[in-house]
Amino acid sequence: MALAPDHLGPTVTVGEILVEIMATSIGEGFRQPLDLVGPYPSGAPAIFTDQCARIGGSAAIVGAVGADDFGRLNVDRLARDGADVSAIAVVPDYPTGSAFVRYRADGSRDFVYNIATSAAARFGWSEAVATLVAKAGHLHVMGSALSMPSAVAVIDRAVEIVKERGGTLSFDPNLRKELRYDAETERRFSELVAMADLLLPSGEELERAAGVPGREAAIEKLLAMGIPEIALKEGARGASVFTADAEPLHVAAFAVTEVDPTGAGDCFGGAYVACRRLGSGIEEALTYACAAGARNVTVRGPMEGAGTRDELDAFIAATQRAAP
Repeated sequence: MALAPDHLGPTVTVGEILVEIMATSIGEGFRQPLDLVGPYPSGAPAIFTDQCARIGGSAAIVGAVGADDFGRLNVDRLARDGADVSAIAVVPDYPTGSAFVRYRADGSRDFVYNIATSAAARFGWSEAVATLVAKAGHLHVMGSALSMPSAVAVIDRAVEIVKERGGTLSFDPNLRKELRYDAETERRFSELVAMADLLLPSGEELERAAGVPGREAAIEKLLAMGIPEIALKEGARGASVFTADAEPLHVAAFAVTEVDPTGAGDCFGGAYVACRRLGSGIEEALTYACAAGARNVTVRGPMEGAGTRDELDAFIAATQRAAP
């Protein structure tokens, strides 16, 4: 099954909208004074939505920000880039969510989040959300949102409405070691995997989604479950798409100098979903997705490198592919 066409209605994401502030030095954690840069608009669903809109897809987000400059920074960026921000609630009594990040020498990251006690977690089913979901053509869910009860409540209702009107669902496991996932969350995670029309895992998320060890076994099980399409993000190795009725398709990564890897997977997903909904075949969509992720890591900030179609065309033409 192909993803629902873009003209059916926007791709809607649900979840955290944050600012990101990052350490300028490599090291572990935040246990001494550090030089920091930011704030940058962020939050995995927001990054996805921004890239989806910038490449030409119809995109919207459900979430909440505080009545502060951090919130205005996010809403202004999303609106400027063409996203529908009508279902972003402004919560006056709580600050906009935040994430402080520091990179370790091995490329891994340490985060300090403020989500649960910020505006990011304080939204629900409202008239604005109902109006948006009623016209949605596709729902995109990220695993990070499953740690937020407010997001889960909206997702549960939105999935049913979107599917009933012929829309589709994509799911990016996007799990974070800093966030807690209880038994109920794990159940929802498994349900979303089974319902997905498109799965967008990376690394070990593939095996977790399938519940079995080993790449090949995981892919075989997920396809046997009836998931039509799996787009596997493989970092410096590029990306691959697996479907039940065709040979796997692989696209090599673009050779770039990495400045900030945050947001690469979210830009990949935003570009891939938008392109597929706009009618691109798998290879074209995968090429744009790899380009979007690669372009984003060349600048500091989680969505500062999100590209328009023209910008991504120029990037593809000018950038060599990495060796396999």
